[in-house]
Amino acid sequence: MSGTLPLFEKYPALSGLPHVRLGLFSTPVQELHGLSESDNRVFIKRDDLSGLEYGGNKVRKLEFALGEAKANGCTDVITFGCDGSNHALATGIYAGKLGMHSISILRTQHNTRYLRKNLLKSAFYGIELHHCETKQEMDALTDTLVAERLAEGKKAPYIVPVGGSSPLGTVGFVNAAFELAGQIAAGQLPEPDYIYAADGTNGTVAGLMIGLKALGLKTQVIPVRVNDESRVNVAAISQLIDDTVALLRGYDPSFPAVHIPAEDIPLLHDFFGSDYALFTEEGVAALRRMNAMFGIQLEGTYTGKTLAALLAAAEKTSGKTFLFWNTLNSRPSPDGLETIDYRTLPTGFHSYFETPVQPLDRGQGG
Repeated sequence: MSGTLPLFEKYPALSGLPHVRLGLFSTPVQELHGLSESDNRVFIKRDDLSGLEYGGNKVRKLEFALGEAKANGCTDVITFGCDGSNHALATGIYAGKLGMHSISILRTQHNTRYLRKNLLKSAFYGIELHHCETKQEMDALTDTLVAERLAEGKKAPYIVPVGGSSPLGTVGFVNAAFELAGQIAAGQLPEPDYIYAADGTNGTVAGLMIGLKALGLKTQVIPVRVNDESRVNVAAISQLIDDTVALLRGYDPSFPAVHIPAEDIPLLHDFFGSDYALFTEEGVAALRRMNAMFGIQLEGTYTGKTLAALLAAAEKTSGKTFLFWNTLNSRPSPDGLETIDYRTLPTGFHSYFETPVQPLDRGQGG
């Protein structure tokens, strides 16, 4: 773990942003020789190793969001997602490390093996779980929980939005672009022509786009939509870019006035499939290939679909450098997880353990 963030080194006034160190950065880059059958070079950014206990892309965002929660003296945090949410689990783990109680308000999704594991991990880490069927139910429950804490004389819980993709959380991926630039300068990889990243809530790709443009790099970020278009769309990405840049420039007016209009954002829709968390044949084939060749585990909701998009693009061009940004956690489960009985979870989660996972998730790696 290094000291000052690369973003803060370049723009020292930004060190006034709320921030707490949680992760292990810089995360490694690795060339994936032979992953693509074309003559392109393919690298991976190993954000799956971003934390000692739990990795993935959420750690970068949580360093800022939970930094603000801690600075505000909050004792509770509330966040949201679908029932298998990696973000909600990561929030709970790292909030706990900072002495805060975490509450996950979750919604129904297609059944997967990683979902079951994440729910059991949440129980292991003492995360308070709630299952809801609709967004309206989630909103009402949030209001109730906030009111209860206030009635107890506590501070209102800190609200971490879905995926941690607030302007403040997005700063974590502005810094990630500066981190990557340092690795390029050190000769760890050539400047990529393309970065492929899963886009579930826009923060990862928006932050990378801001940082790369601020640095003057030519690398193009290709967001691969893995969530509903109502949430992941070019207008939403562009707006998050504007809001994040406004936040940065509020702390340091010398930060470049980056703006990326919606028409310049190459959001890919073709690999989403028919629904959130419903695996695709292309995504499962891609994650199998990654696991067989390099022993790197992906999953079918985010990273498998994103890698499938990269491989398809690589077959249509030559002489380019592609970077796959791995947003999944690869740290092993904690000892003792197998002793947790799913029936100790709230009853709304029991059906995931009592019914089969979706067909494409049966017996597959990831």
